[in-house]
Amino acid sequence: MTLRHLLADDDLSPAEQGAVLDRALALKADPFSDRCLAGPQVVAVLFDKPTLRTQLAFATGIAQLGGHPLVVDGNLAQVGVRESIADVTRVLTRQVAAIVWRTFGQDRIVEMSRYATVPVVNALTDDYHPCQILADLMTIREHRGDLAGLTLAYVGDGANNMAHSYLLGAALAGMHVRVGTPSAYQPKPEILARARAIAATTGGSVLITDDPVAAVTGADAVATDRWVSMGQEAESGDRKGEAGPFAPYAVSPELMAHAAADAVFLHCLPAYRGCEVDAAVIDGPQSVVWDEAENRLHAQKAVLSFLLEQSRADS
Repeated sequence: MTLRHLLADDDLSPAEQGAVLDRALALKADPFSDRCLAGPQVVAVLFDKPTLRTQLAFATGIAQLGGHPLVVDGNLAQVGVRESIADVTRVLTRQVAAIVWRTFGQDRIVEMSRYATVPVVNALTDDYHPCQILADLMTIREHRGDLAGLTLAYVGDGANNMAHSYLLGAALAGMHVRVGTPSAYQPKPEILARARAIAATTGGSVLITDDPVAAVTGADAVATDRWVSMGQEAESGDRKGEAGPFAPYAVSPELMAHAAADAVFLHCLPAYRGCEVDAAVIDGPQSVVWDEAENRLHAQKAVLSFLLEQSRADS
């Protein structure tokens, strides 16, 4: 059997990404039209990191697909500590239809995929957040139309999982993606190289700049993320504040004014008003963050449905 996993954004081809987004929009219009988990079949959903939107969207989505979400507290399971990742995976895959994991190192979920006999979905790692980016692309498509040719600007920490996934996901969609970030917080070179290679085939482009105005100017969508990611709490004092490296990249009304007049603002949440974004922006008329949060449900349902369909078709 040829399994399909979603471990990083470019595990999907450009055409497959478009098909998943089409499926997500169809499921939003008719939430119970796909019952691929009827039975109910069980999907294991493991959380090593704090969660709200991911757990809510996957638990709700699995139920709407006719399945049962088995939520596993990573602090209790201690995957890779109490038991090896390989052994945990061997146990899970005999009893579930798919595995969703929100964890730390990308190497952990890659190792799980090696032993899995069911699809594995990355619900966030330190390197990637592919389910979030699919929801973001879906949201941009709802508000701005076809993605190809649009410009997405991301400003803030260019070395985090959101920056990496925006690079790959937007390039797959044929978008022009710009990352505005301090020179000390650049994306991983290998991920940047992959994004540029993808963009060369889709008509998109990639720009990395330390000038936030250059990143945002004329953009159709502006996105940011909190400056202190999970696991970086010890660096909070160095990253935050007016003297911190990211202060010039805060999305204020003044910075947002450089984007297109009908640009939308995105944030994966949780957001810290007065830090990476002003309240006037996230709570203002250009903000689509609540649509974006809801669209996690529809995008994640579409991912599960697509991976199960593809894996079963090849079995």
